[in-house]
This record gives sequence, C-alpha cells and structure tokens, in this order.
Amino acid sequence: MNGNVLLRHRVRVSGSGSRALLFSHGLGFDQRAWRLVAPAFEATHRVVVFDHAGCSAAAAQSYDEARHGSLHGYAQDLLDICDALALERVSVVGHSVGGMIGLLASLAQPARFERLVLLTASPCYMNLGDYTGGFDRADLEAVLAMMERSMLGWAQFMAPMALNDPSRPELLSEVESSFAASDPYTTQRLARLVFLGDHRALMPQVSVPALLVQCAGDVVVPVPVGHWLHEHLAGSELALLDTAGHCPQLSQAPRTTALIAQYLGAA
Repeated sequence: MNGNVLLRHRVRVSGSGSRALLFSHGLGFDQRAWRLVAPAFEATHRVVVFDHAGCSAAAAQSYDEARHGSLHGYAQDLLDICDALALERVSVVGHSVGGMIGLLASLAQPARFERLVLLTASPCYMNLGDYTGGFDRADLEAVLAMMERSMLGWAQFMAPMALNDPSRPELLSEVESSFAASDPYTTQRLARLVFLGDHRALMPQVSVPALLVQCAGDVVVPVPVGHWLHEHLAGSELALLDTAGHCPQLSQAPRTTALIAQYLGAA
C-alpha cells in the first residue's frame, strides 16, 4: 500500500523508555477505546495507539480489499507500524480481534515481541465439535445479515451483549455509538473474518508469552475459550476477571491496567 503508514493508521506515540507497548483495538472500536488504560504506561513505555484499517475517519484511505481479506493483512499493518517507528522489544495489548491480530504479527516476527496481553480474544467464535466458541454458525450468519441491513440495528443489538452490564448506561451509549459510526463496508468485511474465521491450528506455533484476560460474564467470548487458549498457548497465563462483558478496558479499566502492569513488570 502507498502512503505514510503512520498517517494512514492515525498512529499516536507517547511516553518514553526502551520498551514499546502497542495497543490493538477490537471490532467496532478505534484507538479511543484505550484512553482509560494506555496513559498509565507512559512513564515506563513508549506507548503506541493506532486505528486498524477501515476503523477511523480515514477508513477508505487505510483499507485495501486484497490485503485486508485476511487477518494476516491487519497483522502486517501492525508490523509496518513497528518498522516505521523502529520498534523493538514490543509488547502488544490487544482486545478481541485486536489480540488475534497481535498474535499473528508475533508469529510472523517472534523475535520482535516480548509479551502479548490478550483481552477477551478468541481464535474461533463458532461451536465446532467439542470446542465451545460461543455461537452456532447460523447465529453468526444472522448477526452478519443484521449488519448488512442496518449498522444501527447491529449496534443496538451488539452493544448490550458486549457490555452485559445494564448498570453502566454511559458506557453502553459510548459503545453503541462507536459501533453505529463504524464504516459499514470495511466493518462488515472484518466482522466476517472475525466471526467465521478459525485460527486454532496456529496457536501451538506461538512462542511469545501471553497473558489471557477473560471476563466471567462475557457472552461474546465465553470462559471456555479462555481455558482453551491457555491449554494451547505454551507459557501463557490466564487471569479470570469476575466481571461482566467483553470490554474490560472500558468497564474495568483500573483492574485491567493493574493486571497488565503486573504482567509486564514480571517480564
């Protein structure tokens, strides 16, 4: 792709230090999803936030039909950002599909990465055989069809499921607005990669240590997914938050920040 990768992904860098901490957001969000967590690490790390292709006001300029036809294209974007900033000793904090994108980047260049922190990430959302991903394929196809009919309808359906906490109306409004404002074309295509993809076979190849943060009340990525990942990612640690929802970086920002800091401090 042509153009400046830092402009294309609206990359913002803050903080200092020899270690880099790169935050990778999930479907329907952009870098603003990290505002309650990322600043806490500026004293110890070079903090990098960015927007995935198609996930910002510059959606059309950052998205390429062929490149972003798989999650590996998004992972290459992440690696290109690392190259542009000359980042080494990188740790990635990734939410949902942002975690899988960071994981795929670590498979491509394992020597570049120190740690992965995967917040409610999943290699496969479908129930397949004895694997519990959370959804039957027909349910996922129905969600994708809903997105094609109306992004607002999808947002109003998905946001309460993602938060799973009616006591936080301000967060519900924020998440719903973020989902509804997403670019329909690029978001729907990324959603198809996310919901119908299966990256389980790659998990035993991951060599970078990982912290898995799983929420007990997450109906999007249920607890069995966290346990499955823990069993198949060598050297991983599993932290179970006794909380609702799929977005701990928003709903449980202080606890999530503390978990990340503790894990990175032990590196």
